[in-house]
Formats: sequence, C-alpha cells, structure tokens
Amino acid sequence: MNQNSFLGLIEQSIRNHWDLPAMTDFQGHTFYYKDFAREIDKLHEFFKSADIQRGDKISICGKNSANWAIAFFATLSYGAVAVSILHEFDKSSVQYIVDHSDSKMFFVDESIWNEIDENLLPNVETVFSLDSFSLLKVTSKELKIFVTNSFRFFDKKYEKGFFVNDVAFRTDKPEELAVLNYTSGTTSNPKGVMIPYRSLWSNTKFANDNLNFIHSGDNIVCMLPMAHTYGLAFEILNSISMGCHIHFLGKTPSPKVLLDAFARVKPKLVLAVPLIIEKIITKNVFPKLKQGAAKTLIKIPVLNSIVHNKVKKSLIDVFGGNLVEVVIGGAALNADVEKFLRKIKFPYTVGYGMTECGPLISYAYWTEFKERSCGKVVDRMQVKIDSDDPQNVVGEILTKGANLMLGYYKNDEATKATFTDDGWLKTGDLGILDSDNFVFIRGRNKNMILGPSGQNIYPEEIEDKLNNSPYILESLALEENGKIVALIVPDAEVLGAENILPGEYNSFFENQIKLINDKLAAYSKIASFRIQAEEFEKTPKRSIKRFKYQG
Repeated sequence: MNQNSFLGLIEQSIRNHWDLPAMTDFQGHTFYYKDFAREIDKLHEFFKSADIQRGDKISICGKNSANWAIAFFATLSYGAVAVSILHEFDKSSVQYIVDHSDSKMFFVDESIWNEIDENLLPNVETVFSLDSFSLLKVTSKELKIFVTNSFRFFDKKYEKGFFVNDVAFRTDKPEELAVLNYTSGTTSNPKGVMIPYRSLWSNTKFANDNLNFIHSGDNIVCMLPMAHTYGLAFEILNSISMGCHIHFLGKTPSPKVLLDAFARVKPKLVLAVPLIIEKIITKNVFPKLKQGAAKTLIKIPVLNSIVHNKVKKSLIDVFGGNLVEVVIGGAALNADVEKFLRKIKFPYTVGYGMTECGPLISYAYWTEFKERSCGKVVDRMQVKIDSDDPQNVVGEILTKGANLMLGYYKNDEATKATFTDDGWLKTGDLGILDSDNFVFIRGRNKNMILGPSGQNIYPEEIEDKLNNSPYILESLALEENGKIVALIVPDAEVLGAENILPGEYNSFFENQIKLINDKLAAYSKIASFRIQAEEFEKTPKRSIKRFKYQG
C-alpha cells in the first residue's frame, strides 16, 4: 500500500475492522464494515453499467445518512469525483451546482429531488434515491436492464460470500481531484473548491496522529453536515479510517435531539459549532449557577473549585459521560462561554480551517490549547501573517501546504485572486501568529458572515434577493447578535404608485421579507429588518460604505 494513499488508509481500515459496526442510521439499520464494503462494491457495478468513467462527476445531496457515506466512498474508490452539496441549499443553488459541476450522476434525497426541475440538469443521465438507492431517473438502456436483473446478478456474484480479500480499491494519486465542494449556494458566484487526494490524506492522517484517545470500536455522533469539509473530514473520514462506529442523527441537531444521542452513544470526541456548545451552557448550566446554594458557594474561594468540579462533571455527563474532548470549529466561541469553560477546566479546544484547505489549518489538543486562539498550525501546513510584525500587528492570514485545494472549478479568475504570486492562499481572515505557531483570529477581511452552525453567509447574495424587489431601492444585510438583519431603503415612487403610504411600510415589508426568505437557505434567512429613511452613504465608486452601518 502506498503510505500516502487516502484510499489505501480506508481500504486497510475496512479490512482490519471487518466485523465491527461502521454506521448506524437513527432508529435504523446498522452497517458493519463488511456490509459497508459490499455496498460500495455493489454501487461500482451500477457505475459500470451506467458507463461512468474515471474523472466523471457524481453529485450527492441529502441529509446525513449511511447511504450518503456509501455513495461518497463508492464514488472515490471507483475513480469518479464526488460533488458534495449541502442539503440546506435552496433548489436553484442545487440545480446550478449539479449543472456547473458537469455531474453525470446524482444521488439525492427524494424530498429534494421532488422540488427540482430536471430540465435544468441536461448532463445528468442517472439519478439515485439516497433514501433507498432506487432509480429516480435513468437514460441508459444498459443500466435499466442491469437494475431489473440486479437481484439475480448480486445473488450470483456473492453466492459464496464477500470476503476481506474481495476489497481492492484503486491507488489514488496525490494531485488527483477527489471532491468538488461548493462554498456558496447561489447562482451569482458559487465557487467549486477542488480538493485533491493529498488534502484528504493529510487531514485524515493528522486526525489519526493527534486524536490518539480514539480507538477502533469507539462511538461518534455525526451531527455536522457531511457536505461540509469539517464534518466530512473528522466525523466521517477519520472515523472510518480508525474503525469507529458512526451514529447518524437523522434529524436537525436541536439540543434535545443531541442530548438524547449523547446519552445513548457516549462519544469520547464531539465535534461541534459554537452555537451548540453555547446553547447547552446558557440553557443547562448558567441558570443553575445563579440560583440557591450554588450562587453562594461559588463566591467562597475554597468551595469555588468544588463547585467548578461538580459543574464540569455534570457537563461531561451531558455529553454522555465518556467525553475526552470537544473540538469547536466553524466560528468564534462566545468570550464569556470560553472564559467559563476555562475556569472549570472543561476539555474543549477551538480549531480553524476553511473548505479550501479541506479544512484544517490549525488545532491543538485541549491541554495545550491557548485561550482565544484557534490552535496551532497543523502538520504539513504553514501559516504566515501579511504584516510587518506578525506577532503583534494584525494582518491577513496566509497559508500553504498539503491540505490546500487545487483551485476553483472552471474559475481561473477566482483561483488567481485567492493565491499570492508565490502560492500562498489568502484566507480573507485577519490575525496574528505567536512564537509557538498559535493562530489568533482578530476579524474578517471579507464581508462574509459566519452562520450559527459555521455556514458561510455572503451578505451580497441576500442583498441581491432584496434588491430584486421592485419596492426596494437598495439594501444591506448585516449580522447582529448572531442573526441576519436587513436595512432597507424603500422605493417611495413605486410604493406611492400602488397607494402604499409610509405608515403602512412596516406591515408591507414584513410580507416582502417572508417571500424573500422562501428563496434563502435556512441558515441565511432574514430575522428582522429596519427601514432607512435615506439612501446609504457611498464611495466615489458608488459602493455602499458598509462599515458605517455595522454595529
């Protein structure tokens, strides 16, 4: 086996953990590693019949599930390219991405497929249901015939069984394209990040080497979207490469759903976004500390540590009792919550990454982690700060190394703009780097808003939708207290022509916002709006001075 082969790591793990459970769907079926391998083998036969060639694109869009993972690994081990699409994207974005990526095959949740206009997907020849792997669309005669006879075919193929030595994945090349992951979900400018095999290998290898409290047979709760590189790399790729047992939630990870899952699964490692941790602490812990005996005890220094230990233990119990570390990524952690977690010595750490690095840039185990940092630059990656004094003066964070993307799919202009002439990736984040190579983020260079679960929200895309309304002259989408607020300049002329008076603007725009929200992904919906009496201040180039309106 090639030491640096990603598929080699996965194949080796499947062989080593043949009789262990690999994945369980919520209240559903459990696949052992041997079942997982056989399902992959079956899909390869369908790909052959559909005449899928090496390098062809296969889109996957659906809620987290064992079938999602099977489709993903089958695609890569066959030699095709997986196009992972966030199931929360609105339908026009899904259509755009499937088409733009030149996908020939599409695995999709039936509920999503029912919304889609298949006339807008001219290149797609085959559509499989992620719910059941049944065919939703087929153009190839050969595949149609194969599907009809597939039960007989597989009965014969597996007559004597399916064994460890029947698993033989191809050997991937480091620079070969593995995954296309689109960072943004609208037709104006979605960018397909081209992630090569070296990035998948390097991210997985880092997790293997540095999460050494994880062993085969350990349970992990999969609660981040698998179409996001953060969830994919550390809940799926790392878990499969180490022989862990992944449990899919099957529904939105609300605190209640999560607490039930933690109690049942008892994970050692939890990957989370700040919002989840903040909700658990502000709802379950802070209120208890503000009442009765705890309130008094916390003020007595000697008893203080006793109370802290109790709180820490009860918090670890919330996560199922076996917790070794919580890794937080995707957005900055609330400073008060972080201070509190430090105080009670809770085993948390904050990492930093981006889709373009598949995703890892920095991480440190919780005992080495520095408060307010986002970890230490990881193996095979370098970071430098575009500033005269990188340890003290904030500058743009630049990175390069094995985790880096190949560029943006069919978008040389964007690729060129993202890299410096000497090959460093411009992250768009501002920060400093201390003498121990720890990264401290100080702000964002772009207008991008990080959603509550770490999604990238581009205000311009929300503004495009707002400005499409004939009643809105111009708009700004801003983030306030974790929510999207729209500032609207009404078009008084158009409104007047329709006899809508200024006194009726609020109720009128309430309805307009509802209509606009229908076209936005769940995480980028507008929570509230304010009417602006005058036009926004502009630069000589006529762009709005955005910073003047940010809180």
